[in-house]
Amino acid sequence: MKDLLALIKAISDKNRVRLLMALRQGELCVCQLIEFIALAPSTVSKHMSVLRTANLVEARKTGRWVYYRLSENHSDKAVMGLISWLETTLSDDPTIGLDTERLELILKRMPTDSCID
Repeated sequence: MKDLLALIKAISDKNRVRLLMALRQGELCVCQLIEFIALAPSTVSKHMSVLRTANLVEARKTGRWVYYRLSENHSDKAVMGLISWLETTLSDDPTIGLDTERLELILKRMPTDSCID
């Protein structure tokens, strides 16, 4: 039950759902996520911590940068099902559509390789 509650908590915040949907584009540096969501770095870090606790995202650290991606833990059916459900449910959502456009602009201006020390 603890895992289920962590999943529910993770998607109970609009910004965390937006961050999850942004990660459909692939791995993103925390600096890109901060630019994307327009929140303080500490707030983004907290949101990402909640998503990591729920096993929805994975992180790797390179130098001083942290990179996030959607979980690739295919053995966790609840996590994979939730991500799939969110993608399907939000496919026509106007906020997610605008977020996708915004992220494309950010990636052109701030490619992932620009975050490397």
